[in-house]
Amino acid sequence: MKGQITKIISNLYYVNCNNTVYPCHSRGNFRNKNITPVVGDFCIISTQDNYILEILPRKNFLIRPLVANIDQGLIVTSLKTPDFSTNLLDKMILIMEVNKIKPIICITKEDLLKEEEKKNYKEILNYYKKIGYEVYYNRELSKIKKIFKDKTTVFTGQTGSGKSSLFNKLDENLKFAVGEVSIALGRGKHTTRCVELINLFDGKLVDTPGFSNIDLSNFSDEEIKNSFIEFPRFQCRYKDCSHTNEDISECRVKKSVENGEILKSRYENYLKFLKKDKYS
Repeated sequence: MKGQITKIISNLYYVNCNNTVYPCHSRGNFRNKNITPVVGDFCIISTQDNYILEILPRKNFLIRPLVANIDQGLIVTSLKTPDFSTNLLDKMILIMEVNKIKPIICITKEDLLKEEEKKNYKEILNYYKKIGYEVYYNRELSKIKKIFKDKTTVFTGQTGSGKSSLFNKLDENLKFAVGEVSIALGRGKHTTRCVELINLFDGKLVDTPGFSNIDLSNFSDEEIKNSFIEFPRFQCRYKDCSHTNEDISECRVKKSVENGEILKSRYENYLKFLKKDKYS
């Protein structure tokens, strides 16, 4: 029978087959074949002895959080406590773009800002909208609820950004624990304990532990460059332009950063991700 892994506790895999959940074990030969079942995996199980017989091909796979077959990612991003970070936001967007997951940005804690701060952040967020990303504020609950329909959505974001609070506002039955934010560190205490697939608003939701450190070392320079979706709109003189040490007269991306068409922080983050910030 075909099903999907919705939760993993220790060595027990909870598989949903036609709205019935079976607690299953995996076959011993999975380890020999270097197969590790994860939440989101579609699989074939035996309902006679509750064993996973086969893991079906994945359309994508994330290491952190450990989850598979995701359609879109809701990046919950705080403007204050912890402070807004374009670097962290662009890292999460990069990971999703490389894995063919649609990034969606959700802004929290706008109410903690002064009016002048709101204006500055609005200009930055408008840029992300302009290049094609959906941006919501956590007060726009009716709009956010609509994005889940017929999609598998991963929730992620900086620790302390307000993911659990947003969950509770979307559906009080979820009742996720809300963590405090450490004043000294400017980051929150982890409140999400495990990765789990949940039915929500005619779609599926994956809650994931918050994080603040992301490793990009496994991505190639080409993958990093291609994840900045606005760059191809500016045709450089040479198709293989890396937008790093080329002369500004030959690189329209660098020229567009100079004249304000490309957000400066986006380009600076691109260089940092390549570990070529010496060119900035």
